[in-house]
Amino acid sequence: MVVWRVPEPVPPSEHPYKYRLVFVRDGKRLVGYDNERGKGDHRHIGKTETPYRFRDEDQLLKDFWQDVMEATK
Repeated sequence: MVVWRVPEPVPPSEHPYKYRLVFVRDGKRLVGYDNERGKGDHRHIGKTETPYRFRDEDQLLKDFWQDVMEATK
């Protein structure tokens, strides 16, 4: 997990954070969240990528761990 505050948003995100969170098991990414330049906030659940609505850093961590729990049932 890496979350850092940046002086300006990473387009097209509108918040002052750059982040990448990933949960890997047996060499395979099960869950990933990031806000790549040009793509904005999104998440990866298995092989599926969907947009993610960033609210704040606390909610980001809660949502990430909730998805990890779901992915590892």
